[in-house]
Amino acid sequence: MLNPRNLANVQEQYETFKSNITRKTVVQYDYRHTDGELFFCVKPTLEACRQAKENWIAKKEEQQ
Repeated sequence: MLNPRNLANVQEQYETFKSNITRKTVVQYDYRHTDGELFFCVKPTLEACRQAKENWIAKKEEQQ
């Protein structure tokens, strides 16, 4: 089981599991940004999670 409290800044963690609802394999993904804010998502692949993270970072940088 993932524990986001264990993440240092600029660290990621993920695990793959089978959803009880859809019966499909998905990835739970956590990432702690340089400012300490946590990003998390559940997507079908690790690549999709990382792309969502990059989009989140880009949006965050635009707001600053």
